[in-house]
Parts: sequence; C-alpha cells; structure tokens
Amino acid sequence: MQKKSFNMIQLSDHFSYPRLLRFTFPSIIMLIFTSVYGVVDGFFVSNYVGKTPFTAVNFIMPVLMILGSVGFMFGTGGGALIALTMGKGSREKANGLFSMLVYVSIAVGAALTVFGFLFLQPIAVFLGAKGRLLEDCITYGRIILLAIPASILQFEFQCLFATAGKPQLGLYITLAAGLTNGVLDALFVAVFSWGLEGAAAATGIGQCVGGILPLFYFARPNTSLLRFTKAEFDRKSMLRICVNGSSELMSNISSSVISMLYNVQLLRYAGEDGVAAYGVLMYVNFIFLASYIGFSVGTSPVIGYHYGAGNYGELKSLLKKSLIMITVFAALMFGASRFLAKPLSMIFVGYDPELLEMTLHAFSIYAYSFLFAGFAIFGSGFFTALNDGLTSALISSLRTLVFQVSAVLLLPLIWKLDGIWFSIVAAELMAVLVAAAFLVGKRKKYYY
Repeated sequence: MQKKSFNMIQLSDHFSYPRLLRFTFPSIIMLIFTSVYGVVDGFFVSNYVGKTPFTAVNFIMPVLMILGSVGFMFGTGGGALIALTMGKGSREKANGLFSMLVYVSIAVGAALTVFGFLFLQPIAVFLGAKGRLLEDCITYGRIILLAIPASILQFEFQCLFATAGKPQLGLYITLAAGLTNGVLDALFVAVFSWGLEGAAAATGIGQCVGGILPLFYFARPNTSLLRFTKAEFDRKSMLRICVNGSSELMSNISSSVISMLYNVQLLRYAGEDGVAAYGVLMYVNFIFLASYIGFSVGTSPVIGYHYGAGNYGELKSLLKKSLIMITVFAALMFGASRFLAKPLSMIFVGYDPELLEMTLHAFSIYAYSFLFAGFAIFGSGFFTALNDGLTSALISSLRTLVFQVSAVLLLPLIWKLDGIWFSIVAAELMAVLVAAAFLVGKRKKYYY
C-alpha cells in the first residue's frame, strides 16, 4: 500500500514539495529534451563545420520554429476538446476528433513545407542574411522543412499522450527522438563530415521519430484511451480547437519573432559574431526556460482540479509551494549560468578568441534574466489553469512581445551592444512585476 501511494499520484492528493516535484518531473524532462535539438546541432556545426554555418543555424531556426509551433496549437486545443468529449462519455466521438486532428495536421504540415520552400529565401533576405550566410540558411532550412509535418505531429503528440492517459509513453518517445538526433549528429557531422546538410538531416530524422512513431502506436489496438478511426472533417470542432490553442501558438510565434528581431539588431551592432554569441546564450535559455515551462505545465492540472473542487486551502498551498520552488530554481539557474558560462562558451566558440570574449561578456549580463523569467512563466500558467485566459494572455504577450520588443529596440540606442544583452533582463523584470500585480489583484476573486 505504501509503494502504491508513493508511485500513484492523484490530482486530488495533498501536494508536499517532493510530491509536487515528482508530479511535474516528466513534463520538465520532456520539454528539456525537445529543446535539445538546436543545442546538439549547434555544438556539431560550430565545432566541425564553422562559424558562419553556426550563425546560419541560429539565424534561420526561429523561422522554422514558427512553422512547427502549429503543433502546439493543435495539441493543446485538441487535447482539451478531446478530454472534454471523453468526460461526457462520448468515447467514439473523441476518437473521431483525435483522428480528424491528426489527419488535418499532416495536411497542414505538407502545405507549410511547400510554403517554406517558396518563401524561405525571401524571408532570410528580408531579415538581413546575404552571401555565405544566406546560402547556409537556405541549405539548412530546406532540409528541415521536409520534416515539418513530423515536427508538427511531435509537438502535438506531446500534449495528446497525456490526454490518452499515457504521459510516460510520450516522454519515452521524446527521449528516443532526442537521442536519435544526437547520435546521428555525431555520425553525420563528426564522422562522415557531411557538414550543415548532415546536421539538418539528423534533426529532421529525430523529428520523424517523435512524430511518426506515435502514428503506428495509435493505428493499432492499444491500452490508451485513444486510437485512430474513420473521421469526417468537422469544421466547427476544428475551429474550436484552433481557438482553444491560439494562445500557445501566439506565445511560440512571439518568441520566434523576438529571436529574429534580436538577430537583426545583432547583425547591425556586432555582425555575425553577435548572432553566434546570441546563439550560445539561446541554447542555455532554451533548456532553462523549458524547465520553467515544464513545471508550469505539470502544475496546471493540479491547480485546475483543486480550484474546480473548491479546495481553496490546497490552492493557496500550491501557489505558495510553487513560488518557493521557482525561487530555488531561479537561484540555481543563475548560479549555474555564471559558473558554466566559460565551459559552455568554450564548447561552442572556443576556437575564436574574439567571439569567446564577446560571448562571456554577454553571459555575465544575460544570466540575470534567469532570476526573473520563471515567475512570469508560472504566473501566466497559473491563470491558464484557473481558466482565466485573458489574464494569462496579457502576462504572456507583455512578456514575450511588448516588453522585449521595446527593450531590444530602445536600450541599444543608449548602450549599443550591451543594450541588447540588457534588454532581456529588463523585459523579464517588468514581466515579473506585471505577474505579481495580477496575482495580488485577483487573490480575492479566486480565493488563493
């Protein structure tokens, strides 16, 4: 009985610190491994191919991420509607919605691949790429575009495995996809010397593992709550799915747009070295922010359950414990980013003393953003869990779009290149203040 209590965590449980950490751990790990793709590519490209190809990967990746983020919209919006349908006892209809969503996702992915092939070069030129940088952006981007349908499915299934009652299986497939990418990067780039094309192929194949393996699982009889059936296109349900998932889509698009804006500013103030240095910062940023996002995603159903059940004492306890845990995470991440700044920079750009110096200086400023980012991310997720989508969207859009755009456009006018590094710190600090204001202002409404 004791062993069962330790392993089986129910939403209705009282959550101590260890239990809350165990419950959110799979979500944290899954999102971290999803972030590993770009990091692995960056390591091998930077060390085995060169600085300009490394810059190209970081320069064009935000464009590719915008296309793949459609999967987050389908996954979050579709998962909510499918779960609601199952809750009403309509298992057959839920399977029909699930099947329709996957079929539509494949078609949308194919259309976005064609769109990408047509417009990738004009977009890269518009953002400022030229010469060798432009050629490398197109080379890397077009190979990745072939895997966009699988990338969309991978993001989608990361949400839908939880809806199907198989979150651990989703984690295992994500781990398999990440390991595939890493092993093939080493083989294609370091051993076979296939250069930028090899790195792109490794990433694309990894995404296919994450997006295509679940198709085989759900196509056969299985022990989950979902499987593929015949489905007709339901325009009303599809519209509802898109509306439900639009905030996640916009959040991902905003982050990618911000990354592109940073690259444009860095090209202006520091050239290709600035973009390369920013790329190293982004690799650390991806992993650290994935931890915060994973924690928020993991706590969301618990918060939503206790709010819906009227367990306001437990809701208040969850908020307090979460904020304390994020404070601890923030301190650890800040310390880790300062301690690991030189080793990480040496791994990616140690071959270029001038670029290394720029990256280390950027790290010394950028690290302070990790003290603040988790609070705004959790604040937005907390209100999403309470079904207060407007407040959640306000915090998220102010953080990822308004504050960062304003800071990266204005601060360089004062401090030039340092202003770009300071801009993320200023934006995250302002986002924390906004999240805190909403948490204090709405505590009586939600009884936490």
